[in-house]
Amino acid sequence: MFNNKRINNLEAVELIKNADLKYLGEQAFKIKNKLHPDKITTFIVDRNINYTNVCWVDCKFCAFYKDVNDEEAYVLSFDEIGKKIEELLAIGGTQILFQGGVHPKLKIEWYEELVGWIKNKYPSVTIHGFSAIEIDYIAKISKISIDEVLIRLKNKGLSSIPGAGAEILSDRVRDIISPRKIDADRWIEIHRTAHNLGIKSTATMMFGTVETDEEIVEHFERIRKLQDETGGFRAFILWSFQSENTELAQQLEIKKRTSNRYLRLLAISRIYLDNFKNIQSSWVTQGGYIGQIALLFGANDLGSTMMEENVVASAGASFRMGKDEMIKLIKDIDEIPAQRDTAYNTLQIF
Repeated sequence: MFNNKRINNLEAVELIKNADLKYLGEQAFKIKNKLHPDKITTFIVDRNINYTNVCWVDCKFCAFYKDVNDEEAYVLSFDEIGKKIEELLAIGGTQILFQGGVHPKLKIEWYEELVGWIKNKYPSVTIHGFSAIEIDYIAKISKISIDEVLIRLKNKGLSSIPGAGAEILSDRVRDIISPRKIDADRWIEIHRTAHNLGIKSTATMMFGTVETDEEIVEHFERIRKLQDETGGFRAFILWSFQSENTELAQQLEIKKRTSNRYLRLLAISRIYLDNFKNIQSSWVTQGGYIGQIALLFGANDLGSTMMEENVVASAGASFRMGKDEMIKLIKDIDEIPAQRDTAYNTLQIF
């Protein structure tokens, strides 16, 4: 709540356009402290495993994907995936963020076998995987429903799904930056279905392409409404478009958004998304310093140590951060660092 009431869309747009940045930070920080009075700031030790880089969706903002016939195209073997998980376990990791491209030939049976194999061989690892776009295509190519895809993967060991593929939940924007990707209503429908089946998820936003301030607030409104309905989102994660090596940036001459813009939108997300307990800082796209400042602008979670990251790295983001640095950054602003699991349960306080 903001000034003891829920803000509406017009008020949110006004804050984006005209509010003083310092004021926004102060208000967001107050709201954060009401939700998290213990001053604990969390992070997770995980690994992002991109099981394939093959994708037919051909998003203009992506520098990671390859055509199925490209010489650099790959699908990781189970043994290769296992080795990556063992490296994660060796450093005390608890989660794999499992995402790939939308591969035109992989059906539900392949995903079931993979998830089941991981869960049987590495039962302590939480599988947080498969975006709404991947789930949608698995259903289509396998000729089954979204419900059946999610139920079958959950039965094999899928714990939760990430918010990837949301970008901006405005079809005008999506028609420009990713015309072959599912529309905004379909993204919401898939997350609603997951929540109703007991599968939690995260909500995300990638800003900095062609969206307007009003479309940013439209995105906020859509996920706030679904959270009111289901309570199934564990966190909100905001990041900026990484433009290097992307077709979209070359076509439209899009420049990288400033840290000021990131912090402004982050603070407003904390103010507007009053039914989200957790908001992550995106140090992966902003760097460690702004990632730390984000904790003063409403974020209560520093995200992942991200042992491996390939997608935004392909677009020019090269920031890296280990557990010790995360602990130091959190302590530097007089908060208490804690390692968490996927469900935001505290595992260890430092």
